[in-house]
Amino acid sequence: MISIAHKAKHFLLVLTKFLLVGFAFYYLYSQFQDKNAVNFKWITAKISFFSFVGIVLLSLLNWFFEILKWKNLVSSFHKISFNQAAEQSLGSLTASIFTPNRVGEYIAKCLYYSKEKSKRIVFLNFLGNFTQMMVTVLFGLVGLLFYFVLSPFNLNFLIQESGFLFWLPVLLVLVFLILLFYFKRLNFYGFSIEKLKIKMQLFPARKHFANVQYSFIRYLLFSHQFYFLLLIFQVEIPYPDAMLTIFTMYFLASIIPSIHLMDVVIKGSVAVFLFGNLGVNEWIILSVTLAMWFLNLVIPVVIGSFYVLKYNPNRKA
Repeated sequence: MISIAHKAKHFLLVLTKFLLVGFAFYYLYSQFQDKNAVNFKWITAKISFFSFVGIVLLSLLNWFFEILKWKNLVSSFHKISFNQAAEQSLGSLTASIFTPNRVGEYIAKCLYYSKEKSKRIVFLNFLGNFTQMMVTVLFGLVGLLFYFVLSPFNLNFLIQESGFLFWLPVLLVLVFLILLFYFKRLNFYGFSIEKLKIKMQLFPARKHFANVQYSFIRYLLFSHQFYFLLLIFQVEIPYPDAMLTIFTMYFLASIIPSIHLMDVVIKGSVAVFLFGNLGVNEWIILSVTLAMWFLNLVIPVVIGSFYVLKYNPNRKA
């Protein structure tokens, strides 16, 4: 009976692995069926070899620092190698690709550790995502200030043509403040704002600083990758205007709840609106957005699928 139960458990684990990888690839394939994918393939034929290598290198560096960030966070209580951090980061990405707001990533990373360490892993993953989000908000507010507030044309255009988009960030900030005030007095599954605050204060300052550093580096890498793709596609926009627009785009896209796979749709829509206001052809912007999606999500998911398939529940930290 024990042998049968063990075999059944093993079969369910293998089946779950293949289902996760299968769903991930199905969603990726369905995205490529979009008509914009054809346009993307036509434009990429004009990219030189050195430009292609440079853009791919930026994606590798982006994920290199994401893996370093996770290694730094976990090493606050348990030493892991770079390869282990890569397996956990990329494997959890693949497992969470069709979950809203990366919720599945929290569960997936917990599976690499014993049950008593789950709360700590959830906190560390939250801390990494929260820091990255704060960096996005910081640059995004700068982008909003210069793109909308200091440009009367852009501000009037936004209010008249897309009042909802203009007020959305304001409404979300207000909702966040209300929830913060309300949840401050409540506990959910042992977590609360006060407990998170205490945990953040107790977290080693050196690890905090490294976490912030890696978050800043990652943001600068993928935002400049977007800019360099614009240059490759021969979009002539002054560097400050392009970067401020990119900062604004990432901020607006990040505050809209979504799943990983819908990022390309959301970022594409926001990018078309913002860059369209600067006179950039919408097909080029959609192609740049799709290229970013392919380089920074599709390829890591493909690599992560191998980690999902080789996952062994008996090897937990």
